[in-house]
Amino acid sequence: MSEISQASAIRAQAHIHHAYILGLQLMVATRKGPQVMEKWMFNLFRRQHVEKFLSSFDKLGLSDLPHAVACAQYHVLSNNMGGVGVEYMAETDRKAWVRFRYPRWMYAGPAICGVPVEVSRGFLNGWYAHNGVSLGNPRLGFVCVSQDMTGEYGLCGYFYEYDYDLAPDERLRFAKDEQPPPYRSEDQPVPPDDQWNELRLEKASRNYAMEYVRNGLCELRSVIGDDETNALGGLAARLIGLQYYQETLEMIGLQEGDVAAAGIYLARMFEGMGDIIDSGRHAGKQEITQRGLRIVRGLQGEERSTVLACWIEMWRGTLASQRQQKTASVEIDEASLIWRISS
Repeated sequence: MSEISQASAIRAQAHIHHAYILGLQLMVATRKGPQVMEKWMFNLFRRQHVEKFLSSFDKLGLSDLPHAVACAQYHVLSNNMGGVGVEYMAETDRKAWVRFRYPRWMYAGPAICGVPVEVSRGFLNGWYAHNGVSLGNPRLGFVCVSQDMTGEYGLCGYFYEYDYDLAPDERLRFAKDEQPPPYRSEDQPVPPDDQWNELRLEKASRNYAMEYVRNGLCELRSVIGDDETNALGGLAARLIGLQYYQETLEMIGLQEGDVAAAGIYLARMFEGMGDIIDSGRHAGKQEITQRGLRIVRGLQGEERSTVLACWIEMWRGTLASQRQQKTASVEIDEASLIWRISS
């Protein structure tokens, strides 16, 4: 696959996984309610924080900065690499601002109207309030001055280092009467040039969306259990596959057609995950063996089973969306998936 084709497949995977985590949030919000959403978002963002926060500091060149400044720049760099618009404004070494710009990545389009404010509370407590803990600095907290769902001017706030150690319930505060300093383009952090070329940034955007999906499904299990996670996660995945097949097909430069064309579509999309693909025809069915399975890399047991079960439904949705509808049986083993596609 050429570098252009590879980049388009990576971009298509970022697009469909972005849609899936948004659709899953709406599915859970409408079926299970705001309190479940808050707990789920707390668990998801705390997991993301533990996995990514400290391990990325050196990669992003932040280790030698004051903690408040480093945290603010981290959120700008990591989010911008994932395709999320965030701006940075430092007031002092102990007070540094972040402002998320619209349109919001996590609540794209009109979906922002269907997400409860409890989601904001969940992720602020799950990630932002934990930065000081992770850095071993008990004086560092986060002050939120604007939220998305309350119709102000978007998620905005600042990391602040106090003169005293914070109690757990003081690590996140709300202050509605403050405004960020003026934006200065020359102050915005950029990733180290020697580590982040264009293709790697495309992969970072894909991984950003993909990790929200896999960690989101894993943490949803701990809130609503396996059966409901499989039911809601699978339904949301299938709907997203149905809805986004045409867009992703165009993104990778293909046309729909027979069973062989459906196999080429799946193979190209799976290559956009970085997985290894073998294709062939057996007993009248198009067969694809998918190895590597980035979507469940590092997961074990029930977490792996849940993520795979839901994720497979997204691609079954793309097959059912075609004018000549297709179905697929999927054989799962420890190292691969074997897809058998038929009309």
